Amino acid sequence: MRDALSESRRATAEVLLGYLYKNELQDVCERLGLPARGRKDELVQRIAGHGGNGKPAAARTNGRYEVEDASSVQGNRPASPATIGGGTNGGQANGIAATGGGRVSQAEINGILWRACDTFRGAVDPSEYKNYILVMLFVKYISDVWQDHYDQLTAEYGDDEERIQRRLQRERFVLPGHCTFSALYEQRNAANIGEIINTALDEIEDSNKEKLEGVFRNIDFNSEASLGQTRERNNRLKSLLEDFSDPRLDLRPSRVGNLDIIGNAYEYLIGRFAAGAGKKAGEFYTPPEVSQLIAQLVDPQPGERICDPACGSGSLLIKCGQQVGSKDFSLWGQENIGATWALAKMNMFLHGMDNARIEWGDTIRNPKLLADDRLMKFEVVVANPPFSLDKWGADDAAADHHNRFHRGIPPKSKGDYAFISHMVETITETSGRVGVVVPHGVLFRGSTEGKIRQKLIEENLLDAVVGLPANLFYGTGIPAAILVFRKQKPDKTVVFIDASREYEDGKNQNRLGDAHIEKIIATYRSRQNVARYAYVADFDEIRENDFNLNIPRYVDTFEEEEEIDIRAVQEEIDRLDAELAQVHEQMQGHLKELGL
Repeated sequence: MRDALSESRRATAEVLLGYLYKNELQDVCERLGLPARGRKDELVQRIAGHGGNGKPAAARTNGRYEVEDASSVQGNRPASPATIGGGTNGGQANGIAATGGGRVSQAEINGILWRACDTFRGAVDPSEYKNYILVMLFVKYISDVWQDHYDQLTAEYGDDEERIQRRLQRERFVLPGHCTFSALYEQRNAANIGEIINTALDEIEDSNKEKLEGVFRNIDFNSEASLGQTRERNNRLKSLLEDFSDPRLDLRPSRVGNLDIIGNAYEYLIGRFAAGAGKKAGEFYTPPEVSQLIAQLVDPQPGERICDPACGSGSLLIKCGQQVGSKDFSLWGQENIGATWALAKMNMFLHGMDNARIEWGDTIRNPKLLADDRLMKFEVVVANPPFSLDKWGADDAAADHHNRFHRGIPPKSKGDYAFISHMVETITETSGRVGVVVPHGVLFRGSTEGKIRQKLIEENLLDAVVGLPANLFYGTGIPAAILVFRKQKPDKTVVFIDASREYEDGKNQNRLGDAHIEKIIATYRSRQNVARYAYVADFDEIRENDFNLNIPRYVDTFEEEEEIDIRAVQEEIDRLDAELAQVHEQMQGHLKELGL
């Protein structure tokens, strides 16, 4: 019986030790006076066997299994990319996580991440703390991916550290060992933990300049203004690190499987933050179903270049890339708000699209996507730009170096047509398409906007006007529309679609369901009239309407009221009057019986 129990304990120890990394197992061996060379499985067996001397190889504390004095094992780890800590089942920092290696669900990851926000709620504005949560998710993910690859290479090459290092240097990114999530977690009680995190982020940038340079420049984990005074700040950062060390938040590809689960978690958080960010939400987020609709309307093809000149966190660009159905495409974007630009860069990386070129700057005043000092051209350009942006740069538009405003200069207080003009000027002549979200005023406002709209129609660029339901977008309840522009159209028609009445009613936000999107796309492609839903107008009709694109001018949604049979109604009234008189008579009889 004793032998069986001993064997059972040994087996359990081997399982738990298997969650340690090879370099950590080597350190444990040295501390126990055991040989430190050999394959990882040999080291595990060696330590587990040593546990029989009365000194346990692992002990359970605070809900996790730890190698005795595991903090010193981690703390003495060489600061080398190959000796990265973190990533095994999320309990990395304490050595061994008390969790199995089963797959984790999307909902489970989403829930853990959202609960991590409790650290900041009520103390830090959501528009601020979203950046800290999303950056920490990014660090956790790259740490887990790096560790996963290191473990795979160790299994392949054994203790040939030099060969492993050479292979790791050819990975998508390089992660210095002392910058991993595990290394940060180990220092969670440090008095200068904010400074330590900042330094780690700087080194991650420096090690991956081509893909991540500048991504963390707008985030400060040591900010008193954002995170509070030293004691409060340290407590919040400690809690944040502990939240992300949840054993279930193991983001290794070998555990989560499809990379999309990480990208989806990132998008989930952005969406939840947008729901609570009010008007600021529009600065960084386009609802996923709207992004999906635009992607299908412009229908990007393999080999095409896709651009979003007001890309926010990059969600719309990613949807368009996924619409291609292969990896044969390139993504380009520009974003004016530094913190949001960083979100877009990280979002691309987490979706495996880290070769996307996302520039930081004002697209109207200072377009960055240039080739030989000229605007780059793209087959597909999409955007959900700020609605009616004030002070967009009208004073400098007349002298625009790229002559984007030759059709006219939009009003100073409404920049909608500034973005439209830029987008139309950046599509290719042969097959360029534009999909842009606009407020309804763009369809009918007069003055300079009316003149620009007229010229776009006369040039046969406008292809479709799609009216959307109200309350789809965070931060505004007003209905919006999607305009589709296209070069080399086969005819001079424009299809108007009134999809404003078909949606799924939500508690805070309405949304488009799959069936609604499919109906819009089918109608757009068929270009046939549909009663009270769609109308295909030719150029002459639009000209007769003074180039006014207000959808009700084209799509008649009036439904005739059912005819009323006056005689039948009168008969019903007479019948009810007779019943009422009878009831009244009965009531009087009852009252009389009661002496009332």
